[in-house]
Amino acid sequence: MSWSIKLGTVGGSEIRVHLTFFLLLVWIGLSHLDEGTAAAVEGVAFVIAIFACVTLHELGHALAARRYGIRTPDITLLPIGGVARLERFPEKPTAEIVIALAGPAVNVVIAAILILILGARPETITAGTIEDPSAGFLARLAYVNVFLVLFNLIPAFPMDGGRVFRAVMAIWTGRERATRIAAIVGQGVAFLFGLLGLMSGNPILIFIAIFVYLAAGAESSMTSMTAMARNLTVDDAMITAFETLSTQATIGDAADALIRTTQHEFPVVDGAGRLRGLLTRRAMIAGMERTGPQGPVLGVMETIPEIGQNTPLEPAMAPILSGGAPAVAVTDTAGRLVGYLSRENISELMMLKMASQSA
Repeated sequence: MSWSIKLGTVGGSEIRVHLTFFLLLVWIGLSHLDEGTAAAVEGVAFVIAIFACVTLHELGHALAARRYGIRTPDITLLPIGGVARLERFPEKPTAEIVIALAGPAVNVVIAAILILILGARPETITAGTIEDPSAGFLARLAYVNVFLVLFNLIPAFPMDGGRVFRAVMAIWTGRERATRIAAIVGQGVAFLFGLLGLMSGNPILIFIAIFVYLAAGAESSMTSMTAMARNLTVDDAMITAFETLSTQATIGDAADALIRTTQHEFPVVDGAGRLRGLLTRRAMIAGMERTGPQGPVLGVMETIPEIGQNTPLEPAMAPILSGGAPAVAVTDTAGRLVGYLSRENISELMMLKMASQSA
């Protein structure tokens, strides 16, 4: 995810924090500063403790996903929560239920430790006293973990309850139809969140509503695209008319090609026609700012997955849709580049397929 920095790696998953999270910490600190420096420090520490619990929640998803052979490349902390990016979503409903419930289960364990072992008393906390330091740090943290369990079990995408809801329905209706129903429910819940946020003047609730609404729609679209891709191969979708860059090319050469063509990315190939990497428009601009037009493209290109011709489209487009790669290269039996897939051309293919089905 852009605008995020890496904090470390746990179990093969990068832990990243979005830069807006630091704005949240500054806002919390300043809002408590009139109560004294100690109150400001405790307020910031409490938010950090909450997001430590959120990180553990997301690691619970990652650990459960690993059981089914699904990697979690990264976990990103946002002001409204955490996002664990799975390389693919499980197709079996039982697997999705286990992965979805693993996150709230972690919060149950944390709350149990705080209450039963450390003696926290969350029953004395209310929504109105959650920011009151006199209510007790551990009691408030236990209250938040109980809230996270209940909130995440709301049957609305992209929350865990929405995934459980979709998985249960998929047993009888199929994954695609179940996803559409779950997405509609999720967007309905998002509308209620937004209405409550406007009525109460709570901007965080409004942000959550927007996030839930967009994520539910994106999940539905992604599932529909995956279903349509099942009967297609990469040859049906790949870009075959494109311009490449040589390994000796400079960023200036790439900039000229960007202006001359309609491409947004350029494969870098060697003399034998084998792929060395892909130069995206974003990397090109960043390289131009850093080294100028004389910088080599080899220094700013990135490695992308390679697949053979006639490969089924569904697994081939998974790295692109999950955000793990900007494109996927298609090679012939000799390893030469013959085409590539991008999010844009996959979307265009799916729009054409949907239009032909409705005609």
